[in-house]
Amino acid sequence: MTTDIAYDYDLITLGAGSGGVAASRRAAALGAKVLIAENSRVGGTCVIRGCVPKKLMMYAASFADSFDYARGYGWSFGEPAFDMSRWADAKAAELDRLEGIYLGMLERAGVTLVRGHARIVAPHTVEIDGQRHTARHILIATGGHPNTDTIPGLELAMTSNGILDLREIPESLLVVGAGFIALEFASIMARLGSQVHLVYRGELPLRGFDDDLRQRVARALETKGVQLHAGHAPQQLERDGAGYVLHLEGGGQVRASAVLNATGRSPNSHDIGLESVGISVNKKGAIPVDADSRTCVDHIWAVGDVTDRVNLTPVAIAEGRAMVESVFGNTPRRVDHSVVASAVFTDPPLGTVGLTEAEAADKGPIRVFESDFRPMKDAFVDGQGRSYMKLVVDAASDKVLGIHMVGADAPEIIQSLAVAISCGATKADFDRTIAVHPTAAEEFVLMREPSR
Repeated sequence: MTTDIAYDYDLITLGAGSGGVAASRRAAALGAKVLIAENSRVGGTCVIRGCVPKKLMMYAASFADSFDYARGYGWSFGEPAFDMSRWADAKAAELDRLEGIYLGMLERAGVTLVRGHARIVAPHTVEIDGQRHTARHILIATGGHPNTDTIPGLELAMTSNGILDLREIPESLLVVGAGFIALEFASIMARLGSQVHLVYRGELPLRGFDDDLRQRVARALETKGVQLHAGHAPQQLERDGAGYVLHLEGGGQVRASAVLNATGRSPNSHDIGLESVGISVNKKGAIPVDADSRTCVDHIWAVGDVTDRVNLTPVAIAEGRAMVESVFGNTPRRVDHSVVASAVFTDPPLGTVGLTEAEAADKGPIRVFESDFRPMKDAFVDGQGRSYMKLVVDAASDKVLGIHMVGADAPEIIQSLAVAISCGATKADFDRTIAVHPTAAEEFVLMREPSR
């Protein structure tokens, strides 16, 4: 029996991103001997080259609006100027600090960190830069990477990794794509002073989100000066003197001094030895797993973006912790992927949890409650900002199936309301909740009449 075999470790984790670190620390806390392998910086995409530095850039961009609001509220000061290189230096220092925290957490937990590229070479064996280690269980948490081959020449463009390392603002920026990464950086760079062009195939950005949110975010981007090139399929990217030219289907062209490739991401499943243990990936390169995050090999597991289920950092963390609780804590747990809140940090931001209106309508009769208004902060200075809120309710059970918002503080508000929807709250529960006034969030408990 394999239980009688002496292994070097109880668990070897491939990848020290958020999911891998969370799983490894929890396994060590439960008494497991753990090794984690990482060939880049500890913290992974979210901490080092994704969510965290992106939001720091978003905060920098948001001051552009704050200065305008401040004048309307009575403040006087000189013309503000943004220095991208100062921000870049401060960002680098902050990421060093955060990586140090992650390293400290692993050390205090007793997890062994080995730097280098890890490959599975046998059912219970992982090789890291020539050194072999054995483990009773193996966890793959290698994350994902930006696509660079969607169209010819796309490798010339920056990815989300590169744009976060800019030290000066490009005069013009062409963003290829219409997902949340594309929209967030389009919104950020427009506020920092770039002339931004957003090119995408569909009629609306943010495929998969509620259509009312998609329409309002598109309008808000245009209001902020982003030029939308909707319904234009990119064909080829080429250099054009000091800049770039994107050729579109039908013969159109878009030129800019810099280009961001935001056409999607793929799982990091290549060259990690999956073929040595008989694990095959799907057409997207994702590792198939069951509801427990187990691969087709009984003792090999996978969590996070490499599985292409719900590609969000908190989901990877939850999957990793559930896996180790089940294996090492004798407490079987599964992650419910059906209700996961998410946010897009555009200007204004959006937040959403549960079913879209279209998804809910496919399941049966629904009622939709909406509120669309100019917030108090904008009304005072005759600003153009608006907030939009929507509740999607099952007509038969009165259960709230979806909650959606575009507007200031939407991510923070939706995070709290995600608890309600996870608990199965009904519209009646919202109706009997006393509002906090004056707030934007109170609108969610004041909607009385359905709009349809």
